[in-house]
Parts: sequence; C-alpha cells; structure tokens
Amino acid sequence: MEALLQFIEAYGLWVVFVCVLLDQGGLPTPAYPPIIVTSALEVDRGGSLAPILFVAILAAVLADVLWYVCGKRFGATMIRLMCKISLSPDSCVGATREIYGRWGAKSLIFAKYVPGLAAVATTLAGESRIHVARFVVYDGIGAALWAAGAVAIGAIFHDAVGAVLLTLEQLGNYALLLLALAVALFIAVKWHQRRQFLLQIRMARLTPEELEALMREQIALTILDVRSAERRAHTGWIPGSIHSVDLDGLQLDAGAVVVVYCDCPNDASAAVVARRLKDKGFARVRPLAGGIDAWTRGGRRVDREKPASGTL
Repeated sequence: MEALLQFIEAYGLWVVFVCVLLDQGGLPTPAYPPIIVTSALEVDRGGSLAPILFVAILAAVLADVLWYVCGKRFGATMIRLMCKISLSPDSCVGATREIYGRWGAKSLIFAKYVPGLAAVATTLAGESRIHVARFVVYDGIGAALWAAGAVAIGAIFHDAVGAVLLTLEQLGNYALLLLALAVALFIAVKWHQRRQFLLQIRMARLTPEELEALMREQIALTILDVRSAERRAHTGWIPGSIHSVDLDGLQLDAGAVVVVYCDCPNDASAAVVARRLKDKGFARVRPLAGGIDAWTRGGRRVDREKPASGTL
C-alpha cells in the first residue's frame, strides 16, 4: 500500500488523467477517488491544486469530444452501441433524450452529475450537430464544475483522507484486496441492474413487416409513438401513429391491437410502456422491433409536419 501511495505522490497527475479519461470514456473506472486522494496529498505537502483541476478537466473534455465526434459521425447507431457495452440500463437513453431535448447543449453543464446522462448527452450533442465551439464551452463548464467538486472534497477533508490512507497502509496487502472487492462489487451491482431491466422488458416484438400487414388489414389498430416531441418532429413518424407520453390520458379500446415504438436501444422505452399497458389489461400489445429506425431502414414512408404556408 505504501508503494501505491508513493506512486500517486509521484505520478498523481497521470493517475488522475488516465482514470478520468477511462471513466468519461464509458469504462467502469472510478474517477472521483483518485482526484480526491491526489488533491488531499497535494494539500498535505503544500502544493498547488490548479494542475490537478486542469488535468481532470482536460481528460474529461477529451473523452467527451470523442463521444461528440462519434455521435456526429454515427448518430443513433453509436447510441445503440453504447448501451450494448454499457452496464447502465438502456432506459437511460429515453430519459436523456428528453432532458437533452428540453435543455439542449446547456444540459452538458450538469450532465456529469446525473447517472447515465454524461456520455449519452455528449453523443446526442454530436448527433444534433451543434457547433463544436458551443459544445466545448458548455461541456468545459460542466467538466470544470464536476472536477472542482472532487478537488474541493480532497482539499477540505484532507485530514480525513489522510486518516483513511493511514488505515489502509496499516492493513497492507489486505487494503488492495478490499479495494479490488469494492470495484468488483460495483461492477456486479451494475450488471445485475442491467440484467434485471432486460428481463423486465423481455416480450415478443412485432417486426416492421408484420406492422405493415396489420395496417393493410385495416383492423382495430393503435400505434403509439413514445418518443419526445423533438425527436418525432426531427425524424417524422409512422403514418397514423399517436404521440403519447402520458398513458393516463389515452382512450384506448382494450381489445384493440396496440403497437408501441421508440428509438431506444433494445426498444427499451417502447417495451416499458407495453409492459405498463399489459398490466392495465391490454392483452394485444407489442413493441415494434427496432423502432422507427427499423421502419425507415426498409424505405417505408414516414409522415412529417407540413411546412407553414408560403414557405419553400
């Protein structure tokens, strides 16, 4: 343990840079503890905290710029990939789209304090193609506030941090074992949460081809679009679909076929709504496999808002 502390004292800035870069890059690597410990040690030896703050901000912004570029280049495909490799439940994407749709680039200021929001919000910023300078300004403010919080904790509670480090040093090799167990427990909990969520939304999907067949049959059919209003206006909607984010206000025939779609990875938002409808007694409800992306991928028609009169 003493060797680890000496390593942090000698290479603290590199430790902070790498941990923040990996954490903000999407890997389950704790970033706050290294910043706090490095800051506490720097206060104890009378050094400056400015380099730690600068390095943490730089690493966070670099990782976010990577997400921004990927979002700009690959769009929704990148978001789906993120949720496949992430340990966070896919439902975070629907909530993040709503938050980003409401606040736009300003959401980047507080994104790092909301679980599951940071990487998705930066990717959405790239997908919506906001100017890179505007992105860097708002993201830089958010990164500065986030990093400053960890540096402040380390500086204010440096005595407490020192006491904890002393206890860990006394434990010797057992301290490293405890730290490894803590990281493993964190990953296990996140994996369990994701597994439970995927089990919750497991249900039969309807393919776009099957939905087309139902539309041609002209049976009692209700198609629900549960995306945000901004996403619906931006990408269009399946003809005849109803935009609804509030199930309590819907007047639906319990015997009708109900198809729910979104643009989330694993059809998460649509599956959650479909499950709620089933719990309300709707037996013939299914999510659309692949959502609006699968529908448009086959060249199928979407409806859009008509331009205002007199516009070209």
